[in-house]
Amino acid sequence: MAKTEAGSDWVWVRAPSESYPAEDGEDTAERTLKVVFTSPAKHWTDAAPIGNGRLGAMVWGGVASEKLQLNLDTLWTGEPGNYTNSNSPNILSKVRALVDNGQFSEASTAAYDLSDGPTDVYQPLGDLNLEFTNSSDSYASYERKLDLHTATVSISYTIGDVQYTRQHFSSHPHQAIITKIYANKPRSISFNVSLTSRLYHNITINTSNQIIMTGTCPDKRIPPKEGVNETPNGIKFSTILSLQVENGTVKSQDGKSFEINGADSVVLILTASSNFNGPFTKPSDSKLDPLSDALKTLNRMKGLSFSDLFAYHLDDYKSLFGRVRFEIGDGATGEVLSKSTGERVKSFKDDEDPSLVELLFHYGRYLMISCSRPGTQVSNLQGIWSKDLEPAWDAAPHLNINLQMNYWPALPCNLSECQQPLFDLISSLAINGSKTAKVNYESNGWVTHHVSDIWAKTSPSQGDPVWAMWPMGGAWLCTHLWEHYSYTMDKEFLENTAYPLLEGCALFFLDWLIEGKGGYLETNPSTSPEHQFIAPDGKTASVSYSTTMDMAIIREVFTAVISSAEVLGKSETDLIQRIKNTLPKLPPIKVARDGTIMEWALNFEDPEIHHRHVSHLFGLFPGHTITIEKTPNLCKAVANSLYKRGDEGPGWSTVWKMALWARLHNAEHAYKMVKHLFDLVDPDHERDFEGGLYSNLFTAHPPFQIDANFGFTAGIAEMLVQSTEHELHLLPALPRDKWPKGCIKGFKSRGGTAVSICWKKGELHEALLWSTTNDQNTLKRLCYSERVVEVEVARGIIYKFSRELKCLKSWLI
Repeated sequence: MAKTEAGSDWVWVRAPSESYPAEDGEDTAERTLKVVFTSPAKHWTDAAPIGNGRLGAMVWGGVASEKLQLNLDTLWTGEPGNYTNSNSPNILSKVRALVDNGQFSEASTAAYDLSDGPTDVYQPLGDLNLEFTNSSDSYASYERKLDLHTATVSISYTIGDVQYTRQHFSSHPHQAIITKIYANKPRSISFNVSLTSRLYHNITINTSNQIIMTGTCPDKRIPPKEGVNETPNGIKFSTILSLQVENGTVKSQDGKSFEINGADSVVLILTASSNFNGPFTKPSDSKLDPLSDALKTLNRMKGLSFSDLFAYHLDDYKSLFGRVRFEIGDGATGEVLSKSTGERVKSFKDDEDPSLVELLFHYGRYLMISCSRPGTQVSNLQGIWSKDLEPAWDAAPHLNINLQMNYWPALPCNLSECQQPLFDLISSLAINGSKTAKVNYESNGWVTHHVSDIWAKTSPSQGDPVWAMWPMGGAWLCTHLWEHYSYTMDKEFLENTAYPLLEGCALFFLDWLIEGKGGYLETNPSTSPEHQFIAPDGKTASVSYSTTMDMAIIREVFTAVISSAEVLGKSETDLIQRIKNTLPKLPPIKVARDGTIMEWALNFEDPEIHHRHVSHLFGLFPGHTITIEKTPNLCKAVANSLYKRGDEGPGWSTVWKMALWARLHNAEHAYKMVKHLFDLVDPDHERDFEGGLYSNLFTAHPPFQIDANFGFTAGIAEMLVQSTEHELHLLPALPRDKWPKGCIKGFKSRGGTAVSICWKKGELHEALLWSTTNDQNTLKRLCYSERVVEVEVARGIIYKFSRELKCLKSWLI
């Protein structure tokens, strides 16, 4: 059971699906998980995000005025494109010849001609504006909170003897943003409400107390510094705002907005839809009617009260959010919880408050549930939240770390269904990418480069080859397909979704690899994402051959295809034999004279040793070809590389290093990266910062990029649980002196095993294991510190282990 913020209604909520088991007498009380603001938002990154995967808003929480900045996941510029270049084969031959001759700077210049146009751009839907007529500068007792347990933003304050309250949430079951405004005295609610948009639009009202906004996105990418396309022919959208007013009056003075006076309470319901009909259909050819869809969505809520809608929302949300628990120490005191979250971030370097680590961990889970659900678009560079017509880096999914990091926490944190949009995107990329592979590179299979968009762009982006000429984006995404199977053991998914995509990816690389030096196969051209080098002739360059990351990703894909084939009984096919013959011909990882992992095939001079990317360390994390057990010398070289790279970097770089240190079982340095992220960014002076957090806990590059929010959550999971299909490591990188006491519950591990762990005085206290697969049993090597035991986990039974890894008891779920 859960209570609404108003405290007047109780709603029933089902237990979370796939929830963790609780023992008799166990304390199951929820700790407070709220992002707290003690004043209205001054900047966009002070606003609080809500979302249902498709429809999002940033809640500003003003007193005289309230703004909900709105986003819809399918609003992008443009239309389907042609992602091929018939001139590429000739250009490719020229670039390869220059690389073979050691003319790396010249090859880098020639590779510009392999690039295509830029991606299209994610667009904001508009704003929902409330102007309160009874507001005053002398308000008191202001509170604004985002409650992660209920996915609800609440604002309250008093003016005189009246307490005003607003609640906002974005409902997934009803695909709407819902707001309730009320006070503790009748007839106290008066305000004007309107919708606006920076896109081409038209606004009308009707007699049903509805504001209707229809509009169109630009059909071409907006040139920098130019206005909105006045005659667009892009994606069409419709938004309907419906008012439910208890007592009071409603009227309109301008035919575009409403004025509410003297109401007891008002409920606002906003729905939105677009005519986007997939990445292969032009908006002008789409038969979808966004106005009709938005109206149908609204009509499905007829007869439902605010409490009804909230109950459905809470039931849906908690079925996901309630699956996992993570607690450190005894929790925050009331005094700490009353502070703004921004203040807590600011003081973290001194107090190292573990409850703030808990909050940021769970915030990543909240954001994933809020911006990526089955049937939605993939979580982009800003999730679904963006205010700008020209957002940083177009808010486009970047495939050379950022999009992948967005989905790192999905599996270990038991949110596997939130990955479905990623798999949908990969399927679309495979279709367009097969054309790019065939025309641009005369290869079989499919390929995607470093950035994409809603139209599933697969060709090299416009600009410098240092980022654009990187045909590894689709391959890295494909590793998520095998990881999904590794955690879920879903053979149907492996056979019908994952394997065909992995197969096509492998076919491309079998053609892309060419005979190189020393009897090895090579990739040429090859770049290490966004990182240049000094060639032997003293010139700066980015294009060479066989970068370490290229080979690590190819190994990962080839290994995944072989493993998948073993599961599916396809090990004797020609494809598998070709891959097995090719693997030994891939050049090995090299260690430089200074003891670090070589980033390029040759020991080039590095002009930027503190570069933000750590691409050459992919094999350790998120890859699996470098391990403490099997390649200890390479692990030492990885550590040396991390020391050399340094700790500075944007948010996503910080959390990637955090995960790498965790994979090395170096708790001290992993925690150092945790602490490094807690740096409060001043939005007025963003350029003075590298990484950090905003007051609403969004992570900063800067500007805001959502990847580090997800990477942080995944990094914490990596510190506490690591696994292969047959091994499970408990607390491998626990910072014992910083977090001497804590627990995790409901985490997932590879091989289809779930785990809960409690520790005390910095040591394992007990662990619970249970199988989530359909198999009869799962064999595991259970590891803690220096102890290793073989365990067999049968489905439907929970096993309890002691600090010594002795099975204390087992019982039926």
